[in-house]
Amino acid sequence: MIDPVITARSLGEEMAYLPLETQHLAASVICEESGGPSDKPYELCIRIKNTGSAPWKGVIRISLPVDASAPRFFLPGFMYGTNRGEAPLTVDSKCPRLREDGEFPASAWWMVRSDRLSHPCAFAYGNGRLTGFAATPYYVSCGDRREPWEPGIQGEFDQYTGFGCSIKPGEVWYTLGYENAPWFFLDSHQYYPRAPLDKNCFSIGQGEAVEVRMYCFDIPGDDERVLHDALKWVYRKYHESPRRLCSVQETVRDMANAIARDAWLPEIHAYSCFVFDKGGHFEYRLLPSIAWTNGLAAAVPMLASALRLKDEAIRQQALDCIDHIVRNSINEQNDLPYLAEHDGKWSNRGWWYDRQRTPGHAAYLVGQSAYLVLKAYALEKRERNIIHDDWLDFAKKVITQTEKSRNADGEYPYILSEKTGAGLEYDSFSGAWCMAAAAYYTFLTGDRTYLPSLLQSADYYHDTYIRHQECYGGPLDIDKNIDSEGILAYIRAVRHLHEITGEESLLTYLRDALYYEYTFKFCYNSPIKVPPLSITGWSSCGGSITSVVNPHIHPMSSSVMDEMVYFLSRHDDEYIRSRLEDTLLWSCQCHMITDREYGYGRKGWMSERFCHSEGLLTERYPDGTPASTWFALMPWACGSILEGLTGELWPEATEE
Repeated sequence: MIDPVITARSLGEEMAYLPLETQHLAASVICEESGGPSDKPYELCIRIKNTGSAPWKGVIRISLPVDASAPRFFLPGFMYGTNRGEAPLTVDSKCPRLREDGEFPASAWWMVRSDRLSHPCAFAYGNGRLTGFAATPYYVSCGDRREPWEPGIQGEFDQYTGFGCSIKPGEVWYTLGYENAPWFFLDSHQYYPRAPLDKNCFSIGQGEAVEVRMYCFDIPGDDERVLHDALKWVYRKYHESPRRLCSVQETVRDMANAIARDAWLPEIHAYSCFVFDKGGHFEYRLLPSIAWTNGLAAAVPMLASALRLKDEAIRQQALDCIDHIVRNSINEQNDLPYLAEHDGKWSNRGWWYDRQRTPGHAAYLVGQSAYLVLKAYALEKRERNIIHDDWLDFAKKVITQTEKSRNADGEYPYILSEKTGAGLEYDSFSGAWCMAAAAYYTFLTGDRTYLPSLLQSADYYHDTYIRHQECYGGPLDIDKNIDSEGILAYIRAVRHLHEITGEESLLTYLRDALYYEYTFKFCYNSPIKVPPLSITGWSSCGGSITSVVNPHIHPMSSSVMDEMVYFLSRHDDEYIRSRLEDTLLWSCQCHMITDREYGYGRKGWMSERFCHSEGLLTERYPDGTPASTWFALMPWACGSILEGLTGELWPEATEE
């Protein structure tokens, strides 16, 4: 029997949550047994009535106990375990962390508005069981009544709900109305104390009652991957498809043409990281980078697009960028590529440099650059029968060095020495890009020299990070906090290792890695309230939250659609199939289909930033009001979508 504790905090009162009777509220609770398998939830039906003589406003909190010692909490897209609450707190990029002593940015409890999560649910794992619930992310008004939203229910948006968790006592929380508490994080450098209740209140009229439906889980599991048994149910319950806007061909053509026309800078053999439309002329912010946010991350998808579109001009731009990097970026001291070029001089001082605790070559970019050069090599060989031996030699040099840097556990470094290439810092998922590059090289060349060590690394990353749903230390700008980006390298790596060996366990690793990425991927279309996304019909379903630090949706996860197709060609998995369709549709509706559709720019433009919640609303219109995108074209972000759409999906998608 589930016995929730229901308390409330009324507008204008102290911050404490008090028993309902002190607020002139009353509740009745009915728990319906599921009568089914362990992954089928109980339905908790709660009716809360205003028994007072005046309307009531505030936040109502429903607490469900967690019967576990040292529970690990999972609020998808927001909280994973403790968000590394046990790790040092004095870092540049801050985010909510769970820790009993509660020193900022940690707290023993957190509350947040529903749309900060990718799925409307909160779980805890401990003592071999997953417990928690799913519930509506917002309420709608249907005529003279108010209902919890679920797919198929039509009504006007009324109010967000909220989710939360607490270490002591161990509880997961659901709220009518919401709080961002004890701190609100606009981004990793702008955060504010708990605000007074105001627009986030839930209101109940005199004599009025409101109904709450919570779907409660109690599932045994050997490790934290049992979370996915519950998330599959949550996904089916609340899933909404993204809108259908453009075809694959239209999307690739419009994005690639926009980048080639507006972002290519021939004098530096590269694309601009940002392009700003200043009403008749463009301004460029270069932010040079060999990969990740520029360089090969834009050039290789542009090469793939050119080959699909049979556009030689776009191809020549991409070849120029790739050739320039291959011929000039290598550090002769260690055969690793320098990561950025400024005024013709190569170094490791990219825009992220001062956020590194240890100077040197960042494995995240080193491995990704080798992987992308190999991808370009394979594209040209397959589509044009052209062999770029220097590209293959570049990747071989880099991989020979990174394979020496793996530690005894099988983990690649976070940072490598600028003098010797030795690993200087570990404890992160960043180096999985080195594994992806080496696995792809092994697949393309048939040289199995590194295969035994690669298989060891695949085991290590899976057992250390993925099994516990806690992948951290991917991109360099979030101080080894938990993210969705690093897993994209592992997804590629185990796909290629399976292609080489055919070992079934590697398909399991691929599935688990995809499932982890899906925890960041929206399952429904959040009611965006900030333009331009609020007025264009943009869909959040199919897009992935970047990390627990950067609370916006960006397109990087679209780049692994090929790996989803690969898995489905070997195992039928309806969950992955539906997630693939979501990702495909989402990817074809993010760019502008007309000039200035988003209030700036030209047809085909897209930035990396889609603000689905209150987080990262830092861009401003001229009148000072917030905007839910960056006002810029960002070629690397478009490249993530182009990479996904120009792969295995292309022939099938273009036949429709």
